[in-house]
Amino acid sequence: MKKELHQNNFETLQFNSKDGLLITADFYSVDHPKGLILLCHRSHCNRGEYRETALKLNKSGFSCLAIDQRSGMKVFGVINETSALAKQKGLSTGYLDAKQDIEAAVDYAYVLNSNQSIIILGSSYSASLALLVSIETDKVKAVVAFSPGEFLKGVKLAEEIRSLSKPIFATGAKKEIDDVREVFRNVKDRNITLFKPMVDGFHGSKTLWESVKGHETFWEPLERFLAEILQKGDIKYRKTGPDTQP
Repeated sequence: MKKELHQNNFETLQFNSKDGLLITADFYSVDHPKGLILLCHRSHCNRGEYRETALKLNKSGFSCLAIDQRSGMKVFGVINETSALAKQKGLSTGYLDAKQDIEAAVDYAYVLNSNQSIIILGSSYSASLALLVSIETDKVKAVVAFSPGEFLKGVKLAEEIRSLSKPIFATGAKKEIDDVREVFRNVKDRNITLFKPMVDGFHGSKTLWESVKGHETFWEPLERFLAEILQKGDIKYRKTGPDTQP
């Protein structure tokens, strides 16, 4: 396993995906963490999506593991090492091909978290994958989904996650919130915190970046959700934001 230390508060690790492909990840650890959050990036992206976000989650007491999935690319000055290696090996790099990367990362993060269940945070297509993966394992105790949607070819996500009973925080850009709501049409309301923003926001977890106008309005309900997960181990259904209609 590769381990590379960086001055800006993270270390780069490598571990195997389900098919043996090396996954590259950045581990942002804190002393005496409240828990661990697995961070999965959106399409055409990489673990660099979380350079800023992970540090803020650290301040809230969470260690974070930000991974490169094989479906992604170089951006933000960061090379998607997992994607580059997959292409070098002639492996498919579609959205569903990355599911095994997230599954392996859940297993790895669980061990990093002293064999305690983790929280998984997904962005765009990886939010959809995170929802799918969370059904299949007790190693995930809650899901944060930024801009999930019907992005997975051959998969009807809303049907596949109808049995999902774990706490979920879901949101997206203002213009896509109805699509986000539709993803959860079959999930019991009590399991969902659906935040509808008043500001435009941005697709995926980038809406948390300080450069996005109104980013703080997304952070506030997210931090409340995370705090309630820690306090209660579960949450009751609650819609936040100006739209309170189911």
